[in-house]
Amino acid sequence: MMVGEVYLPNEELVKYYGVHLDECHLPFNFQLIHLPWRAEVVQKAVDAYEAVLPPGAWPNWVLGNHDRHRIASRVGPSQARVAIMLLLTLRGTPTCYYGDEIGMHDVRIPPEFIQDPPALNQPEMADEVGRDPERTPMQWDSSPNAGFTEPGVTPWLPVAEDYQSVNVAVEEQDPRSMLSLFRALTELRRREPALAVGGYASVTAPGPDVFAYVRSSGDGERFLVVLNFGSRKHQLDLSDIGRAGHIEVSTGMDRQGPVTLSDLELRGDEGVVIRLIS
Repeated sequence: MMVGEVYLPNEELVKYYGVHLDECHLPFNFQLIHLPWRAEVVQKAVDAYEAVLPPGAWPNWVLGNHDRHRIASRVGPSQARVAIMLLLTLRGTPTCYYGDEIGMHDVRIPPEFIQDPPALNQPEMADEVGRDPERTPMQWDSSPNAGFTEPGVTPWLPVAEDYQSVNVAVEEQDPRSMLSLFRALTELRRREPALAVGGYASVTAPGPDVFAYVRSSGDGERFLVVLNFGSRKHQLDLSDIGRAGHIEVSTGMDRQGPVTLSDLELRGDEGVVIRLIS
């Protein structure tokens, strides 16, 4: 498989698939990294990208990388959960930057620890041009150096101050952690063809700050994804999509069970994946 790091508008990017889809299999789609984090903006971008893809081309989405601030620092920890749900329920291959699955954030780098050439060459603009904050060691556990390297060894960049509470080992024991959410979504995606390889159709915005879409498979299985990009609660009427459903995963990892789509409560900073029943 060939992946291409292509920074181009959609119309130019899709040309890299090749006329017969035999060139670049996944020209990276970086829109989620650069877009303003607003529901209507993201929905418009997703719909436009889906519309321009050549027939048979496989989409992809990138939420973070080593050149941009981490998603938790860009949108905050609560919305980072919404972003992870978006990434793992859109059609196509999701690309997650290491550490985003546990909610790592940018780390302030003291001048004496700066490694990134742009920041070294322009020290007066280090905070603006430096990329070290999003490149710090992966946080595996609560031991010195977050388990990334042996105690007494100085890693190339400082470890985040909160590594003892934000790390893989701690979050594996917390059923409501970001890592637990990430795993629940990936397991659901693997299990359900509608989410793994099914179609995508956006839903007319049911409320301000809300992005909703349906993933469907050929056997009639359908999932409704509803994401609240804002902090206010909404009561939504989604009866045009169906009458009833079952919440499979919520970003808070604290609610499951039957729901009536004509009166769906969506809390602030919450996303839900609903299996449509009728």
